[in-house]
Amino acid sequence: MFFKNKIVWITGASSGIGEALVYEFAKQKAIIVISSNQEKELLRVKENVFKTGAECFIQYLDVTDIEKISKTASEIINQFGRIDVLINNAGISQRSLVVDTQLEIDRKIMEINYFGSIAITKAVLPQMIKQKYGYIAVTSSISGKFGFPLRSAYSAAKHALHGFYETLRAEVYQHNIKVLIAFPGRVQTNISLHALTKDGTAHGKMDDGQALGISAEKCAIQYLRAIEKDKKEVLIGSSELLMVYIHKFLPKLFYKLARKIKPT
Repeated sequence: MFFKNKIVWITGASSGIGEALVYEFAKQKAIIVISSNQEKELLRVKENVFKTGAECFIQYLDVTDIEKISKTASEIINQFGRIDVLINNAGISQRSLVVDTQLEIDRKIMEINYFGSIAITKAVLPQMIKQKYGYIAVTSSISGKFGFPLRSAYSAAKHALHGFYETLRAEVYQHNIKVLIAFPGRVQTNISLHALTKDGTAHGKMDDGQALGISAEKCAIQYLRAIEKDKKEVLIGSSELLMVYIHKFLPKLFYKLARKIKPT
């Protein structure tokens, strides 16, 4: 098993893609550290992992708490001596028009989706350089490939991740540290329920597209396979991934299609 006895730290591990990733790593008998700001849900995930016979440890973490991030990384390294795999998966989505969205909401989404991720990476990176190997993955979105109605701050944060982690990949190659950017499309999770609206309240609705997406389990399997194969990027989803190629090769058609999306 590729990840057997590897120390794996996963953020956003209490639901959705993050939770599914935990279970896939557990199948391979990795030693998993799970983080989220949902303590009750982390306990539930930990209990599920214990049933598989794998080891799982909780590190409660709000990724906007930059000081706590450094402390948490140090605690994990002190406990296990290393971190083999880091999965930056914590994030929040958005459902609001640019014209209506308060600037503080843009900042909040950027703090969670971008700064939280890079802060964790920076906290782990010195140890990975010291141990001369490691794997860092980040969960972006196909919205990190192109802009999409009602996702202005979300898309901006995901685009920013792309720039940061591509640069990181080039800088740490000499240290035998691998970097993956995952671009999920529609996945059956609660992300749309918790997405922020123009005033910061939860969207509270399951998007039709989200409900018809691939399962979180299928997403996690493809995610791990990309790590095993040392891919630089991986697109995960179904027919919606065609929009990535339409945007790249047929931009006029893409913009025409994007304009037809009804903001609801």
